[in-house]
Amino acid sequence: MPHSTSPNGSSDQMDEDSILPDAPPADFEASDSSHADKLDGSYVVVQDPKKENVKLEDLFDDDEDEEFPSSGASKENPSSSPPASPLQIAPAAKYSDPEVMLAFYQRLFPFRYLFQWLNHSMKPSNDFGHREFAFTLQNDAYLRYQSFPTSDLLRRDILRLNPSRFEIGPQYTTNPRDRKTLRKSTAFRPLAKELVFDIDLTDYDEIRTCCDKANICRKCWSFITMAIKVVDGALRDDFGFEHILWVFSGRRGAHAWISDKRARTMDDQKRKAIAGYLEVIKGGAQSGKKVNVKRPLHPHLARSLDILKEHFQHDVLEDQDPWTKPEKMERLLQLLPDKALNDALRKKWEAAPDRSSASKWADIDTLAKAGASKNLDGKALLEAKQDIVLEYTYPRLDVEVSKKQIHLLKSPFVVHPGTGRVCVPIDTKRVEKFDPLCVPTVTQLLGEIDTWDAENRKAEPEEDSKKLQDYEKTSLKPYVDYFRTHVGALLKAEKGVKREKEDDDPMEF
Repeated sequence: MPHSTSPNGSSDQMDEDSILPDAPPADFEASDSSHADKLDGSYVVVQDPKKENVKLEDLFDDDEDEEFPSSGASKENPSSSPPASPLQIAPAAKYSDPEVMLAFYQRLFPFRYLFQWLNHSMKPSNDFGHREFAFTLQNDAYLRYQSFPTSDLLRRDILRLNPSRFEIGPQYTTNPRDRKTLRKSTAFRPLAKELVFDIDLTDYDEIRTCCDKANICRKCWSFITMAIKVVDGALRDDFGFEHILWVFSGRRGAHAWISDKRARTMDDQKRKAIAGYLEVIKGGAQSGKKVNVKRPLHPHLARSLDILKEHFQHDVLEDQDPWTKPEKMERLLQLLPDKALNDALRKKWEAAPDRSSASKWADIDTLAKAGASKNLDGKALLEAKQDIVLEYTYPRLDVEVSKKQIHLLKSPFVVHPGTGRVCVPIDTKRVEKFDPLCVPTVTQLLGEIDTWDAENRKAEPEEDSKKLQDYEKTSLKPYVDYFRTHVGALLKAEKGVKREKEDDDPMEF
């Protein structure tokens, strides 16, 4: 997730949370409108149907393709590809199995809501039609610059290709599939894209003690909770953005998508400025002081400290206990401004090696008040302690993700290939209750459909009652409902969106 990777890189070296690069290598021709298959390290290019003058509608069957199909019996159509009826998944199937992914896309993925979210209208427009999608296929081949006029065509292509995941890029000045037909390459440029932010727990490895690398637990997830609170508050209060969607990355992080029109149309300089505004932690694991902020504190930082100080006491000092090891203790002392105070603290802590981090934090004020240093500057000590709180709690953003319109980011509701968990939205009003370890996996969801069907099957047909969509039978329902509400608010805010009839649900399938 935090670092871009090359399409030519080995799949063994690729992080499941990584984001596709901003642009493909010049010699990689398989990532345009052609379909690429990887075989023994090489790419086999399948001719694009358009080049054979085949009409797009001729590639698909004519029968109605229902999003979120119910589990009831459907009409047989042997020639249909992909099948219209739900797939039967073996009980022992793994989430990485292609048939599992196909069943997920066919029965559970909210294509219609995704379309409305990216299109900003009920009717198809260039907001969606000129949008880039990038597919990661089951064989690790990448298809970039894919585009679709409607949600139905996106769904049909995903069911045909069955990608392990897909990313969303910007809206371009023209259809991304037609970029090579333009006389001037400069005519093909990004026009709009959501402002995005990326937070990954691996960037907290130097301060979290419970886990490292791709591993997470509820204790270290609190860092993501803190980050969402701080960044979301700044985006709303300081910049006035309203349509902010936070999405679980599927394993160890979260993404923010800001869909306000003025956010989508920002150029790279403005995006860089906002990212810089929110960036406080600077420097790698081996660098010195990472927080260097001016006094008096900017209102954003003062507000952030108010949010973070309670988390610091419980989530950092108690849960992480970050200063138990001698080298970590020395790191804390390096951040304090007075040598005499540091010497007194070091002596006290070395005499009690098992002293907790919470006690060590309290010792700073205790020894300062006891006169451990005759020349102690109280103001400098207070500011140093504030900086320490920020260093151990403030969001650690991958700002490079936010700076460019062309950056690709994993779509909401895709399945994380390493965990099988769905990349679900996070309700910011209940962010404290979000548990990444309880997010449903794809196999769990398909099993829930089967369980529901077995428990609610009736002998007589349900002709007079509305059949439940498959997602409504699963633990994915609250996440889809939350996304639906978010999309509905966005559509109402967009200019030119016509109000639907009172008796017609604007989000009806």
